[in-house]
Amino acid sequence: MEKTNEGGIGFFERYLTLWVILCMAGGILIGEGLPFIPEFLSRLEYANVSIPIAILIWAMIFPMMLKVDFLSLKSIGKNPQGLLVTWVANWLIKPFTMFFMASFFLDVAFKPLIPRDLAQDYLAGAILLGAAPCTAMVFVWSRLTKGNPAYTVVQVATNDLIILVAFAPIVAFLLGVSGVKVPWDTLFASVALFVAIPLASGAITRNWVIKNKGEGYFNNVFVPGFGDLTMVGLLITLVLIFSIQGRVILENPLHIVLIAVPLTIQTFLIFFVAYGACRALKIPQEIAAPAGLISASNFFELAVAVAIALFGTRSPVALATVVGVLVEVPIMLALVKIANKTGNKLLKIK
Repeated sequence: MEKTNEGGIGFFERYLTLWVILCMAGGILIGEGLPFIPEFLSRLEYANVSIPIAILIWAMIFPMMLKVDFLSLKSIGKNPQGLLVTWVANWLIKPFTMFFMASFFLDVAFKPLIPRDLAQDYLAGAILLGAAPCTAMVFVWSRLTKGNPAYTVVQVATNDLIILVAFAPIVAFLLGVSGVKVPWDTLFASVALFVAIPLASGAITRNWVIKNKGEGYFNNVFVPGFGDLTMVGLLITLVLIFSIQGRVILENPLHIVLIAVPLTIQTFLIFFVAYGACRALKIPQEIAAPAGLISASNFFELAVAVAIALFGTRSPVALATVVGVLVEVPIMLALVKIANKTGNKLLKIK
């Protein structure tokens, strides 16, 4: 069972940045010292999709999808303003500000430091991150800010449904604008493989277990039984990616930091846009804080999966999405503190 501290965040999640750094070191060592391992794994493909990584990504995503309760959609009208803020931030603002932010830094500000072809690949990775709003970690961020759990469940369910129809068109449009063309069939196949099928499987499994064993068994025994499967799957995937990307990293170590700059600024920007809008609308703190955090966070598992499916494990696009994993947790924990501190001040004023 996943161990959690008093703040409600799991052991693996809290130190995710450290694990990513260790995975980077381990992957590079494997790639440089035992190159036959990544070479062998890279041959295990079907329709340009790495079979080992596809299995690992399923291991990451399926446990998260089990937590999605579509019955919560009947409560969609209870907090419509908070939902509207996050929908607008996630789908009408975030992908496009990510595009402009990453374009400015990677193509303009860092032009002397990053070759044009790599900058374009890194931009594609940033676009995938910007178009994939958070789902799994939403529950963690909401809990850390004492958010309304019912609102969080509805937000996750609606976002997952929107991803099915909005993710592919937004990604295709922004990649096209940046000069990267991707086949629509591959893009839609990626959404089906890594969102639709796990989502449907999770919903079917959830309903079957609750119907036959009860909701208490599902929440207290079945879901916790998966433990740290999501994080373990993610970390093994990262080791494989870094073992293949090791040469790129060794030749361009500064690029990791440069990619992180627009991703970090974008995360803070979207948080303050959504959180500020909620405060301006006088939405209660238990809704406003999760709304801001949900808008700021990314479904990095999906971004990594689609990057690999579209461009391959050897592409710098996949490396850029992995940087999103690297910076996610420390930034979000900082935003949690901001939300809690400002929320307490607002409550005292009232």
